[in-house]
Amino acid sequence: MKSWQLVRLFAGVFILLSLALGAEGSPLFLSQNWLWLTAFVGANLVQSSMTRWCPLEIILRKLGVPAGA
Repeated sequence: MKSWQLVRLFAGVFILLSLALGAEGSPLFLSQNWLWLTAFVGANLVQSSMTRWCPLEIILRKLGVPAGA
């Protein structure tokens, strides 16, 4: 996988996990405070789309993951 694909995968997993832990109707519900993680990931996606700077992508590239197209 390329770094841009892993960034999207991580974002999707974190959003779904934080929704499962933060939504009251979920069987995995712990606390509504988990919804802050959803907001953080969403804000980071918006920020990275405007600035083309993503901390996770930088970390992945330093770990040797290829950048992609």
